Amino acid sequence: MTATPAADVDVAVVGAGPTGLLLAGDLAAAGLSVALLERRPRTAANLTRAFAVHARTLELLDARGLAAELVATGTAVRRIGLGGGLSVDLDALAPRTRFPFVLVTPQYETERLLERRALSTGVDFRYDTELLGLRQDTGDAVELAVRGPDGHTRNLTARHLVGADGHRSTVRRSLGLPFPGRAAIRSVVLADVRLDDPPADVLAFTGNGRCFAFLVPFGDGWHRAIAWDRDHQPPDDTPVELGELRAIMLDALGTDHGMREVRWISRFHSDERQVPRYRVGRAFLAGDAAHVHTPAGGQGMNTGMQDAANLSWKLAAALTGRAPDPEALLDSYDRERHPVGHMVLRSSGALIRMIVAGSPAVRAARTLGGVAFATVPALRDRATGLITGIGIAYAAPPGSRRPAGRRAPDVATADGGRLYELLRAGTFVLLAPAGANGPATAAAGPATAAAGPAAAAAAEVPYLRRGHWRDPRRTTHALIRPDGYVAWSAEDPSPADLTRALATWLGGPAGGRAG
Repeated sequence: MTATPAADVDVAVVGAGPTGLLLAGDLAAAGLSVALLERRPRTAANLTRAFAVHARTLELLDARGLAAELVATGTAVRRIGLGGGLSVDLDALAPRTRFPFVLVTPQYETERLLERRALSTGVDFRYDTELLGLRQDTGDAVELAVRGPDGHTRNLTARHLVGADGHRSTVRRSLGLPFPGRAAIRSVVLADVRLDDPPADVLAFTGNGRCFAFLVPFGDGWHRAIAWDRDHQPPDDTPVELGELRAIMLDALGTDHGMREVRWISRFHSDERQVPRYRVGRAFLAGDAAHVHTPAGGQGMNTGMQDAANLSWKLAAALTGRAPDPEALLDSYDRERHPVGHMVLRSSGALIRMIVAGSPAVRAARTLGGVAFATVPALRDRATGLITGIGIAYAAPPGSRRPAGRRAPDVATADGGRLYELLRAGTFVLLAPAGANGPATAAAGPATAAAGPAAAAAAEVPYLRRGHWRDPRRTTHALIRPDGYVAWSAEDPSPADLTRALATWLGGPAGGRAG
């Protein structure tokens, strides 16, 4: 699809990190014209701070045919050391997801695959291009002032704009949105190092009140090291030497694990901030442009990519005329994702404060919490579900019943396939028992999803609760959104009920409000 005469492109995405790359690729795959603006030159490497890819993000990449290739680039970590001899076994996630582990791989590997996909779908990459400002008083488009590689300023118009341009977001500032919050931790040392004697726990961190240290392998001989010293917190631009990192490791861990070589090393601070809303008119914010938080839990990049997956199909549906109520659907992005960002901010902040705690009482509480996390199944399942993303759910749409709003696990279909393979088409998927009332293909009729015809599959559809399949008698039919969440479900619906549900979400004569 091409842009309207009033706009140069359908969507302008600012920022070519993982969030912007996933979003742009999805939109172009849906037939939209997309310009991806990135201020870095094409040859400049992006700083690799993120290294953890959680289960829910891997599921979203699986729905784009990328998960297996990404997994091959890194290390699947199935146990996390909590210190004090405690650890968490992530294999307990196996009944809930195909990816019961944390994938440790450099951020550039994730970006490489997403960039390749975006290029293949026709995204117009504009590197060395800086957004200078924007205005939204031009009717059906957003007008952007951009400076290109030649240093000249030009205007670019887009039907919608998405700011995925990081914590210093020009889009956010141009929209006049505040970014309230505070600094959570300062002068954290970050490095990639080689070790002669790697730790036994694949993911291991330890804190003693004065400092903490964290080591994780990339699988290629390099380890990511993160360290902090309460008594030495110089400004972020103060040079860091390998000796400083070794000293903190020795204090926190009792050993530097034979640290002998550094690939790069830097110092940073971490804020806790969130914008009050993710949408202003035709402009949206996603990823670090909308929320930043501490690195505890490794959720930053994951949360941003999940923002992108939530927004992309909604923008595609609205811009291609396939949404019964486009404005309500677009508004649902903020309604669903803002609470998730707030939850991640609070949980990661609480975790980092426990890690750096100097008070003996707080450190004792941390130890007790670690024991409870490792040994109480309900608490462990809840916490790991939120950190990995597979336990995150949205509010059920008005008039619907659970499991609407919950993540759909990768159910097997009667033809030997999987739900997330079907989601690779970017469509809604209707799951129903073989031979059920109102076969999916007949009930759907001419209705279409965000990026094409709705897919239908025969499958047993058990009840969804917190990511598990439970009580198969309660749900026989489920309509799955393109982002892998349940839009609607029912037990033995009549053909009229099924047609009404499809029309509500996909458009048609019986349509209504969706989102």
